[in-house]
Amino acid sequence: MKKTCLLLYMLFLFFIVMGRLSVAQEEAIVRWVTDGDTIVLADGRHVRYIGINTPEIEHEHQKAEPYGYQAKKYNEKLVFSKTIRLQFDRERHDRFGRLLAYVFLLDGTFINQAMVAQGYAYLLPQKPNIKYAKILLQTQREAMSAQKGMWREMAEEEGGYLGNRRTKRFHTTACPFGKKISLTNRVSFKSKRDAFWAGFAPGKRCLAGKIITD
Repeated sequence: MKKTCLLLYMLFLFFIVMGRLSVAQEEAIVRWVTDGDTIVLADGRHVRYIGINTPEIEHEHQKAEPYGYQAKKYNEKLVFSKTIRLQFDRERHDRFGRLLAYVFLLDGTFINQAMVAQGYAYLLPQKPNIKYAKILLQTQREAMSAQKGMWREMAEEEGGYLGNRRTKRFHTTACPFGKKISLTNRVSFKSKRDAFWAGFAPGKRCLAGKIITD
């Protein structure tokens, strides 16, 4: 009786785990590539890649940033019209209603990481979705050392930068948001490279469009 109960319990746990796995990932076909970190699936859903950010392409009142179109082109090369596997983290959607996912080709290629590896994207840590943050940071450091893509030349601001250990964002020392960082969470960086190397991402309100030189 005890062995039977144990077997039933193990089967129960197995089906729970398998059920969670089936919900945690799915396959889909890419219908359109919006930019370097956003795609549209065949069913119309928009997917935002978790954990990375790419330079902007031109839209509305936003001018194209350096490497923005190169990032989009490389993303197209990787996933356009292909079947991909979506893997999810703690949160499924962002504030715009886009699906948040880690994207893989069926051969195992990790697209989020591939974009970082070529210097077309940088790590954008966003709790609680940090499953692959360490892998992406290591890949970023390798791309920086090899001076790939955006890492060939970086625009710097006078006065250095202030980072927030809690949010993993950095700002210029003159930025109002940087000045608001508590002393407990504040960390100083001499250059953008130092901040990126440490795994911090630029605060868009102060550093939008100022990541690399034109």
